[in-house]
Amino acid sequence: MKKVEKIIAIIAISIVIISLTTLSYGFGIKDLKGTQDVQVAGLKAAGNTMITVITTIGIVISVVMLIIIGIKYMMGSTSEKAEYKKSLIPYVIGAGILFSASSIAQIIYNLAIEM
Repeated sequence: MKKVEKIIAIIAISIVIISLTTLSYGFGIKDLKGTQDVQVAGLKAAGNTMITVITTIGIVISVVMLIIIGIKYMMGSTSEKAEYKKSLIPYVIGAGILFSASSIAQIIYNLAIEM
């Protein structure tokens, strides 16, 4: 039975690897030159606006959740405080991912615009 599971796992991994190596015919912001100067400026502005809005919304939600957890922690009993400490770990990890993802997206956007 273990041989069958190993074979199925190898086939599944092979399918994933093959599906990830497909070609993509895309273009970058640098390719949008010529008579499309107005569209390029609009694309740059739209990208910057989207990243700013997503980052701002994420920061606001994170701060509000931190305030709510903090108030519940201060008002809770000893056993409730232990539960809030447990719920704080995923919150901190999620907020870190949110801040780093938005920062990485902003860096990639700036690099794409400069190229």
